[in-house]
Amino acid sequence: MCGIAGIVHYDGQKINVNNLVKATRILTHRGPDEEGYFFNCKELKEHSCEPKPPIRCLEGEENVGFGHRRLSIIDLASGQQPLCNEDGTVWISFNGEVYNYQVLKEELEAKGHVFKTNSDTETLVHAYEEWGENAVKRFRGMFAFAIWDEKKQELLVARDRLGKKPFYYSFENQSFVFGSELKVILEVPGVDKSIDYKALSDYFSLLYVPSPRTIFKKIKKLPAAHYAVISKKGMRIESYWDLPFYSQTGLSENRIIRDLQEILDEATRIRMMSEVPLGAFLSGGVDSSAIVAMMAGASADPVITNSISFSVASYNEAAYAQKVADLYKTDHNEFHVTPDAVSIIEKLAWHYDEPFADSSAVPTYYVSKMARERVTVSLSGDGGDENFAGYRRYYMDMRENLVRNVVPRALRQPIFGLLGSLYPKADYLPQIFRGKAFLSNVARDPINAYFFSVSAVHDMDKAKFFNDQVMQKIRGYQTFDMFKEIYDKAPAQDHLSRIQYLDIKTYLCEDILTKVDRASMAVSLEVRCPILDHVFMEYAAKIPSNLKLKGLEGKYIFKKALKKYLPDEILYRKKMGFGVPILEWMKGDLKEYTRALVLEGDASQTYLNVPHLTRIWKEHQRGVRNWSTELWIVMMFNLWHRKFA
Repeated sequence: MCGIAGIVHYDGQKINVNNLVKATRILTHRGPDEEGYFFNCKELKEHSCEPKPPIRCLEGEENVGFGHRRLSIIDLASGQQPLCNEDGTVWISFNGEVYNYQVLKEELEAKGHVFKTNSDTETLVHAYEEWGENAVKRFRGMFAFAIWDEKKQELLVARDRLGKKPFYYSFENQSFVFGSELKVILEVPGVDKSIDYKALSDYFSLLYVPSPRTIFKKIKKLPAAHYAVISKKGMRIESYWDLPFYSQTGLSENRIIRDLQEILDEATRIRMMSEVPLGAFLSGGVDSSAIVAMMAGASADPVITNSISFSVASYNEAAYAQKVADLYKTDHNEFHVTPDAVSIIEKLAWHYDEPFADSSAVPTYYVSKMARERVTVSLSGDGGDENFAGYRRYYMDMRENLVRNVVPRALRQPIFGLLGSLYPKADYLPQIFRGKAFLSNVARDPINAYFFSVSAVHDMDKAKFFNDQVMQKIRGYQTFDMFKEIYDKAPAQDHLSRIQYLDIKTYLCEDILTKVDRASMAVSLEVRCPILDHVFMEYAAKIPSNLKLKGLEGKYIFKKALKKYLPDEILYRKKMGFGVPILEWMKGDLKEYTRALVLEGDASQTYLNVPHLTRIWKEHQRGVRNWSTELWIVMMFNLWHRKFA
């Protein structure tokens, strides 16, 4: 795992070496082991195609520069980057792991390609030589890379199918700047830091900024499953993969169960490829427990597992993690998270580059930090809920649709819309009595209702949070329109499959995987996700929806496949999620810290409606309503603004 950075000028401008070195070194946390550079200057080409320190190219002849920070995992002795082909005309800076590289290497050697290393990085170079931009379709793994073709004077950049690895770029005035993190771009002098107000609106709805936008108008994210070719003619962006949800009929449950077991076992085994210590995250939930079970079956040594605990019982899964650890005799470690996490929150605001308000970034950081004390690579269980309809919101959505199918559309809005408007927003009552969201959603169309369920600040409420100047700049833009476009284009046959597809394209990529990447790379830990193997996902997408969500049971068929490995008390216990008790923290240990940021922070004063923030703060403290999500959004926005605006 690594950090990449680079600059390509098509306007006759020469690389400022010091700028690129500074930008690359800001990624040291992603790659603490080694540093390398490539500049396409005459002096370098006359020597060899080994990466050189920047002093080799201070003559200012170059218009292309790559920087690389390495976290050494595979081919420790000879896998240094940037790396090139035999004659030094094709160069790469690569972040990630390609798990099928040995198979590709054998195929490429049979075609005459000569390898000087045993790294997956060099395989990508020769694959590009052989298949051009179509090579990206052959890679199985997680990656973000840039390949410079000296003969064509073209740059190929790409990002993996799910967006596990990030890729930021700016393309202005024929200068293309890229990096693993947004802060790389900000290190280049003259970059426009104007706020994208549509991105700000998205953040308040979703807790993250979705691709291709970033919080800055002139900086973009390359979307997952896309590559781009950059030349003097401009930039061409292409999609190279999608995930169709078309059910494969004729397979029995037993056949599906066997297939899932076999594919997950293989997906886990290939992710255990490493020359450094390797372990696993273990929450005690279905998905992480499944990965530990697979790892235990593939390893002669005890699996190193790591989990976290909380004092608030409703968030604490440590006992379940311990049960799985005992079952598979793992080398288990547990870390207790307390509210003295203020310093970590501020540190995370720097690592995430953009406003990011998923509070589970805090425990993700802690479990990563603990894991890094003993391993360099950790496997995780991310992806089970998206692949197999495991979130509670899928069940709630199905229940709403049952009512929609019974009550004619013409009657739903007058009846349920009125009831929803009259029903109190009673966060202080037991969950069974909180019917406002259900009544309001039944009155809506399915996609509108789903967006309402997953968004924090709804489009219709943004005028309460933003001041008048910001609302004028948003100009009627609605985050919902982006959701609806993805939903309408989804290659799926039924509503459940469509919202699964939507979550994979938005929440999974932009929230879950962003959270894991930044939190883990903050401590130089590589995280691998077997359930997000694209071969496994393509099979799961073909399973009929009624075998994923069956009655009240999410992940129905996946759990049946795992009965061979895990007890019912793990498979069928109530889902707890993975977060921190921010409601309690904001009324206790973090009260004054949060209040000062939310009500007095520069971002609040500049962009937000402080009287409304004051009102919801008081309601939260009195227990009238739980505003913890919205307050966390504002707090993290202020922390980001303090560091980057």
